[in-house]
Amino acid sequence: MEQLQNVAQIAHVESVIRLGSAGTVYDPAVVFTVEQRDALRERVLTLAENDRRVVAGAAVGSLALGGGDRFSDLDLTFAVADDVPVPEVLDDWTRTLGDELAAVHLVDLERGPTIYRVFLLPDALQLDLSLTPAARFAPAGPRFRLLFGETAEGEPTAGPRPPAPGDLFGWGVIYGVHSRACIERGRVWQAEHYIGAVRDHALSLACLRRELPAVQARGYDDLPADALAGLDGTHVGSLDPERLRSALSAAMRALLHEGKEANVASANVVAQRLAELQQ
Repeated sequence: MEQLQNVAQIAHVESVIRLGSAGTVYDPAVVFTVEQRDALRERVLTLAENDRRVVAGAAVGSLALGGGDRFSDLDLTFAVADDVPVPEVLDDWTRTLGDELAAVHLVDLERGPTIYRVFLLPDALQLDLSLTPAARFAPAGPRFRLLFGETAEGEPTAGPRPPAPGDLFGWGVIYGVHSRACIERGRVWQAEHYIGAVRDHALSLACLRRELPAVQARGYDDLPADALAGLDGTHVGSLDPERLRSALSAAMRALLHEGKEANVASANVVAQRLAELQQ
């Protein structure tokens, strides 16, 4: 009976994830539904429950503590028994999710003892799955909600540190110098790439001094309007060399301003030496 129930559950999840809710009117711009995401969550948790190699699990990310929205992807993390290789379980689950739910394996990231694997399912539904040896299974940040099992004893795993202001400023300057060289060499696409990097480092500095997330652009939209106004001229609307030079000048002015506001020791000297890039 239990096996039949599992088969029925899998069939239901497949239909929900592949086809969506009955009666749902789809907007191509909206992609997956919340019901599809919830069905995927239940299927992955059932997969963990039926796998004796998995001893604990938790929700992480924006949905872990009741946040997120209908566009949030699904983040789940699990502890694997210490006598079992993590890649073995991860590869088994990858085959199962691919066969049952048409999940496509996108990329892996190894951070310490944890392996993160990202999947793309139908309707642009993303699953971020991570597995860790049980002896090292602990929160890596505040957005962690234990669903079953136990975490490892001891201090929580240290999350990534925010970038140092001096490093952000220094790399931004390097990209600015390279941008100018690329413009003069006629390598306009490379120049456009570097100008965007200068802007990103200026924005990251602005986020850092306001205690906003300073990585992956997560804090940009939370910056005050006056901080963002200074970046208006940094967008490259054309690959014309003069337009590129104008965008680079605006980006460098923003970067140097943020470097000074962050009390980066070299900001004033750099501003003097690269005065021509600010004009």
